[in-house]
Amino acid sequence: MELVTILSSGKGTWAQVSGLIKYGEWDKIIVIGDDFAKSFSMEKKFEFINVDLNKKIVDLKKDLLDKLKDKISGTEVALTIASGNGKEHMALISSLLSIPTGIRFVALTKDGIVYL
Repeated sequence: MELVTILSSGKGTWAQVSGLIKYGEWDKIIVIGDDFAKSFSMEKKFEFINVDLNKKIVDLKKDLLDKLKDKISGTEVALTIASGNGKEHMALISSLLSIPTGIRFVALTKDGIVYL
């Protein structure tokens, strides 16, 4: 399964994303963020998609859809929205559903990776 995540400006939220990438077995990892998130690094290989998170929600959704539609190969993705804000989450979820692809929310807990 592919992991899709968004990285926003709060570096404190990046730990959840890092843990999911590190401990999960993913077919592909897609990290979405702005210029600030370009500094994110991991030992595991991932694809970074640069977007302007300051865009209006409709424009952000369109940009995400345009950039994601050829990147998703499965019928569903694992999605974490531990980082980001409501506008970013809505635009990302809407773009994924418009591809169309299913979404399984995923989180890292003390018991390991769980699907919600």
